[in-house]
Amino acid sequence: MEDTPDGAEVLDPFEIRVLAVLAEKEALTPDNYPLSLNALVNGCNQLSSRDPVMALSEEAVSEVLQRLMQRKYVNGITQAGARVTKYEHRMRIKWSLEQDKVAVLSILMLRGLQTAGEIRTRSGRLHDFKSVADVEQALQFLIDKYPPLVSKLPLAPGTKEPRYGQLLGGEEALAREETAASLGGSVAQGSRVGALEQEVQQLRRQVEDLTAQFAEFRKQFE
Repeated sequence: MEDTPDGAEVLDPFEIRVLAVLAEKEALTPDNYPLSLNALVNGCNQLSSRDPVMALSEEAVSEVLQRLMQRKYVNGITQAGARVTKYEHRMRIKWSLEQDKVAVLSILMLRGLQTAGEIRTRSGRLHDFKSVADVEQALQFLIDKYPPLVSKLPLAPGTKEPRYGQLLGGEEALAREETAASLGGSVAQGSRVGALEQEVQQLRRQVEDLTAQFAEFRKQFE
């Protein structure tokens, strides 16, 4: 965790993941919240609804928690008679956010770049958005904060809807994420084109074979 020249705190990818998982589980599993270290590790390493997928150890998550607690992003709670400390996020207090904004920010932290429509579809039980316009309103609130928590990206070639990304990791991290996403799309498109070209070549060979067979067949009647 570090500060940018304008005073904004920059979180590393592990800190972002831990915070987002705490926010997600608060809404999805309120009976098990705050989270134990073990539950938090499992949430961080979850295979579904995560981009990228991570494999963090308990030691690594514990170190991240210590950093986040030092900067007041997380509270550690030890209840009377309990053997383990449990953890809760403070994003709502840290940035004065209502649940709809916490939900939008959490989705971007957990899943990477998203359109407003994708956020609405994937928000699930984090918050019930009635329309895409409601999501866009929450996004605009996060964009307008100082320092901003979210950025609206330019339209990518061949797309109709803009994507949004969280700025907790800094603008450079967001730029790298945008580049990686664009390259991923190019690779996927290149793979599809390559597969089509290969299929066309196979069809051409089949046509040539059929043409040759037909020519041999005609010779029998000449």
